Amino acid sequence: MIELWSQCVAWLTVHAVTPFLTLVHLDGLAGDPSEIAGALLIAFVQVLIIGGVMRPLESLVPAERWADRRYVRIDRTFTLVMLFGLNPLFAYLVLTPLANAFGGGGIDVAAAEETFSGLARWVPWFQHHPYVLFGVYYLLYDFTYYWMHRTQHAIPWWWALHSMHHSQRQMSCWTNDRGSYVDGFLQSMVLATVGLVIGVDPEQFALLMFISELVQNFSHTNVRFGFGRVFERVFVDPKFHRLHHMIVDPDRPQLHDCNYGQVLSIWDVLFGTALYGEPPRPTGVGDPMVDIDNERGLVAMQWGAFRRFWGAVWTPAGWKLGDVAFDEHYRPVPTAHMDLHAFAHAASPPDAVEDPGADADVPAPATR
Repeated sequence: MIELWSQCVAWLTVHAVTPFLTLVHLDGLAGDPSEIAGALLIAFVQVLIIGGVMRPLESLVPAERWADRRYVRIDRTFTLVMLFGLNPLFAYLVLTPLANAFGGGGIDVAAAEETFSGLARWVPWFQHHPYVLFGVYYLLYDFTYYWMHRTQHAIPWWWALHSMHHSQRQMSCWTNDRGSYVDGFLQSMVLATVGLVIGVDPEQFALLMFISELVQNFSHTNVRFGFGRVFERVFVDPKFHRLHHMIVDPDRPQLHDCNYGQVLSIWDVLFGTALYGEPPRPTGVGDPMVDIDNERGLVAMQWGAFRRFWGAVWTPAGWKLGDVAFDEHYRPVPTAHMDLHAFAHAASPPDAVEDPGADADVPAPATR
């Protein structure tokens, strides 16, 4: 299987990736074209799993059933653009050159021996236990993501970008890659910097990303089951993450401040942000200036998120920690000064219908 994979990467590199890079004058940079080929093959596998496994589950056991999936379609576009375009190019143009510049671990051909950096250099025992080392890498990667995610919600200018991901009213297996590209760049640089410090090489980082992305695709899936009382305390499941995406409850305005874990829910348990026992809730953002993303296309959504960011980053309120909404000039306003009941409409959207096969405590899909 490994040999077949290598052959596929080599064929794609020679017959597709390298000619394309030459055509657009990006060949000869510090990145390795075979890394783009590998990323494209991983993306193909990921899309097969999303479409062939997760999507059918949404039809079999939905948390919500919708009259149509029109809001989902834009997320599918985001996923395809990210997996088959932006992720491979970002790795080629940014991550690999950055790793090379900082002397990332790998094979030193001149010395004909393996060189180590980060954890493997600080704790030589790891050099002889690569699987344990990878497990530690993953723990640190996931721990970093947890705190970065909390920061995305706490700092208004970062929330201005990240809110685009949360605006989706029809959260599905395609929602994970819905997001501002500025936000995605910031996330990637934070995670890549930590990866460089602890000594993760590009191949290991790609595997970390693949595992994390696939688990996040599943955690966003529109299904009404989880991993059970024991495993839900360790791993993020769809029920757990759905509560993170819940629309604000005006009567319990801090309820949605929960469940920030990416793959491991243990960080939420340890740091007091885990929420269990709530029935599935409608997803989305009550703030009309963010909710309007649902009526926009890909480019307009990116522009709207950037305008919120620009309106926040240049104001003092954009740097004060706390929940905010945005006024008509895209400036942040603390929600503590608002009546959140104004965010809720009396009726559900016309395209939302209750799933007749869902549990009795599952609410109608969305009230805005």
